[in-house]
Amino acid sequence: MMATSHTTVSDDASDKKASRSVRQAEGDGTLLSDEPTIELVVRAREGDRMAVEALLQRSIPSLTRFAHGRLPAAARGSLDTGDLVQETVLHVLRRLDTFEPRHVGAMQAYLRQSVINRIRDEVRRIGRHPAPAELPEDLASDIPSPLEEAVRTEAYDRYRAVLVQLSPRDREMVVARIEAQWSLAEIAQRFNMRTVDGARMAVTRALRRLMDRMKG
Repeated sequence: MMATSHTTVSDDASDKKASRSVRQAEGDGTLLSDEPTIELVVRAREGDRMAVEALLQRSIPSLTRFAHGRLPAAARGSLDTGDLVQETVLHVLRRLDTFEPRHVGAMQAYLRQSVINRIRDEVRRIGRHPAPAELPEDLASDIPSPLEEAVRTEAYDRYRAVLVQLSPRDREMVVARIEAQWSLAEIAQRFNMRTVDGARMAVTRALRRLMDRMKG
């Protein structure tokens, strides 16, 4: 997928491979790595295909939720949410060499802004205003906590230094919730938890351990 020291997904064959990875990521609930996302970006720039696929798996679920309902109804006949997310991810992969992460949540914020820009382009193309967003029913119960928001604004170097000190389970929970921005329901499923509340408590404990070490 990657032919140079920078990520360039430019030819048809590479796009087809990336498209297959996107489709697989939409249905795959596993993380390929518990590494910080920014480190995966560095590896992806160097041509590491596994890093690219890990980025896809982390990004697709939350981006699809984010884009849900934001695409105007008038545009859905020619471009559905899945298409929009796929095109956005492929676009970003071609331009990873221009991405400069400055904080923990930088990659997902960059992808979300790319989705918004893609929707705006589609709105201009069809010449209509977007319909009100139809947010997922479980969104209200999955709003990031103040603790989660605090972690996302932390400087990357400090976060990275402390993240490696956590247990593998805590580390993967932090990456899933903060960097991949998986829903609590997705985390519950990934870690074989019975309830979303159980996932929320487990994530909160992991984040508190992280923040306690960062303050120490």
